[in-house]
Amino acid sequence: MAEGKGEGTTGSEGGRRRSLFDDLAGVAGGAFSAIAGMRAEVEAMARAQVEAMVQRLELVRREDLDAAMEVARRAREGEEALAAKVEALEARLAALEAKPDGGVGRPEDA
Repeated sequence: MAEGKGEGTTGSEGGRRRSLFDDLAGVAGGAFSAIAGMRAEVEAMARAQVEAMVQRLELVRREDLDAAMEVARRAREGEEALAAKVEALEARLAALEAKPDGGVGRPEDA
């Protein structure tokens, strides 16, 4: 009988241990869920703070800056092309004015 009693006690202790581990696993799972929720909340708050700071400092996003830089680059290239055309036209005009025939056909002569 003593053996039967010992086995019964061991069985109930095993059941209590399993129950304890199940309870601990449930608590740990709940804690992980709560921590994950808190993490998402903290990330959202941090993101909101950064956005507010960016607006206060009047900073721009990288994509907007890159787009503005591209527009400026194209404008600079266009300005350089126009400057080259003006220079060529001025040289042509100077050559026409320097002709020995006195620049026949100029409106001032008419």
